[in-house]
Formats: sequence, C-alpha cells, structure tokens
Amino acid sequence: MMNRTLAVATCALAAFAVPVAVQAQAAAPLSPAAKLRNPALLKEQAPATYKAKFDTSAGVFVIEVHRDWAPLGADRFYNLVKNGFYDDVRFFRVLDGFMAQFGMSGNPGLSAAWRTQQLKDDPVKQSNKRGYVTFAHAGPNTRTTQLFINFQDNSPLDAQGFPPIGQVVQGMEVVDKLYSGYGRNNVPDQGRITTEGNAYLTKAYPKLDYVKKATIEP
Repeated sequence: MMNRTLAVATCALAAFAVPVAVQAQAAAPLSPAAKLRNPALLKEQAPATYKAKFDTSAGVFVIEVHRDWAPLGADRFYNLVKNGFYDDVRFFRVLDGFMAQFGMSGNPGLSAAWRTQQLKDDPVKQSNKRGYVTFAHAGPNTRTTQLFINFQDNSPLDAQGFPPIGQVVQGMEVVDKLYSGYGRNNVPDQGRITTEGNAYLTKAYPKLDYVKKATIEP
C-alpha cells in the first residue's frame, strides 16, 4: 500500500510538471522573423527621435526619424526596421533627379502578410526636400511598407499627401549613387515583386542595389 501511494504521488507530480513546461514554452518570446509574419504584433510606439542605419550594397546611410512629423509612419518604420523587414530589400525604383524607392519584401510570404496593413494618413508637416524620407502610397490611407528618399526638392508632393517621417543625416552621397541605370521606362513590375520577390529581381534586374541590413541605432 505504501509503495502504491508513493507511485501515485509521483505520477501526480509528473502530470503537474507537464503543463508548467508547456506554459514556459508558450511564454518564450517570438523571433523577429515570426513577428514579421504577424503584423498585429508589431505595434510598439517609436521613440520621439531615433536613427535607422542602412548598410547597403552601395555603402551606409543613416535616417533620423522624428515621430512628431508623422507619428503613424514613424511607428510603422520603427517596427519594420527593428524586426528586420528591410534586410535584403532592393531599391527597385531609382529615378535620377527624383527619388529612390524601396520597401517591397524579397520574401513573397512577407509581402502577403503586409499587403493589407494600410496606415491611416498622417498630416503633412514637413516638405519633401532633398534627403527627406517618406512613405509611398497609392491614394488616401494606403501606406504599408514602401518608402522613398528624395533626390531633390520635391515639394509638389506635399499637396498630394506625402508626409516625410525623417531625413538622411549621414551618407546622402551613398543614396545618390544607388543604381539608376534601368531608368524610367524599365521599372520592375510591382505585381511580380509581390508574388516572386527577389527571385524575380535578381534574375531580371541584377544590378539593383539592396539593403544588406537595417538596424535601429542605440
């Protein structure tokens, strides 16, 4: 009888240990890659001012973001950079005398996850001057992950609802030399970037510069 009681107690302890282990496993933090596939998890408020460093195939540049310029855009950019969204992303539309556009994921799975994550518009508080960084959009309340860096004073964009979130404060000479040789008439098809990602771009547009890694500076 004593041995059986001990055995039952041991089994009870073992049974109790299982859910504790499962609970500990469930509480483990998700990796940035896992978070990127679930946009609802990336809602952290950005600091009032922060810097994002972009190490690219053309060199390094740094963007200083001011949250009070465009809070929704600044928060979105902060979460995307912090979790690695822009790593291995191409500068797919670089037009001399206008701007350099980037922000379409090379991973079709991530493109699918973020395609419908549209932000409401921020009011335009700053002008699209040279070096200023702004989310691209396709109309009111359609910003997702794409941005552009102005090569010149593009202030006419202000009235079209393009609010800058920050500006390049280091390495604008790097931005100036991003590959633009494909020109205005041979821009990659955004539909194919969405569905095929970097497999399409590296084959059809092998000279495009790209982001090696983007990080939030401490």
